Amino acid sequence: MPTAREALLDAALTALARHPWSAVRMADLAVAARVSRQTLYNEFGSKEGLARALVRQEADAYLDGARRLLAAPEPPARTLAAVAEWTVVRAGDRPILRALLTGAWTEGLPRPRPARPGAPPAPVPAQRRADAGPPAPGELLATTARCAGERWEAGCELALRLAVSHVVAPALPPEGQWAEPDSWRPMTPAMTRQIETILSVETTSPRKSMP
Repeated sequence: MPTAREALLDAALTALARHPWSAVRMADLAVAARVSRQTLYNEFGSKEGLARALVRQEADAYLDGARRLLAAPEPPARTLAAVAEWTVVRAGDRPILRALLTGAWTEGLPRPRPARPGAPPAPVPAQRRADAGPPAPGELLATTARCAGERWEAGCELALRLAVSHVVAPALPPEGQWAEPDSWRPMTPAMTRQIETILSVETTSPRKSMP
């Protein structure tokens, strides 16, 4: 059974899929999660705190998924190509992740700022972490790439940057077909083969992350 915090975050994501963040009401979320409004405010402090928690949850879920893929017993080049492909598909389904990876936040999404300096720390440990603010796109990519290990870190970041470029500018549709502006398609087999070819060359980097 989900905790009150998990139920509230799920309710917020469901509401965000139907309404812009400005129209999401805290009272409605408490009703949907079947908790009191006091519980909601105890967990997040404010709507801004809830926004920070939503974005942090999205970043953590992405990192956890990438770690699982990178741990798969597959050839490294294939594994990194799979992470890139998964990044494109997941970003297409999840607007908050898309904004985290690209830095392109739309008006309908929560775009939280870190908690103001000097503010009392949140009583809930998970909220204190969220209140530090969301990672920047480069920080998120570098953290993900480090999960590949020192030998493949540079190659992983290259694959992720190619993936993000596809998220920003998806492949053109076949000639004669029209694609909706907001459509997000998986990476083409040609791009996947390109990543596998590039990463088939053993690469190492003494740097912890790429610029």
